[in-house]
Amino acid sequence: MNQACIASRLPYTVEVERGKTYSWCACGRSRAQPYCDGSHQGTDLAPLQFTAGRNEKIWLCGCKRSRHPPLCDGAHNKLPPA
Repeated sequence: MNQACIASRLPYTVEVERGKTYSWCACGRSRAQPYCDGSHQGTDLAPLQFTAGRNEKIWLCGCKRSRHPPLCDGAHNKLPPA
């Protein structure tokens, strides 16, 4: 299974802390969206870890189709209707 599930058709707005490492869910199966809870086990997908460079609000991709993961790039606007 290589295709990520669409977890949300909108991005997740989150506050991140400088120096803290986060694990963004890349598979779309986590119940702790937008973060990984290990639900990718048994797939070829893995979470993407990133470390915040500063304290800020960011928008994490919920559709799992961004070309710049983990950040939202508006790819959700091009999804076919549900």
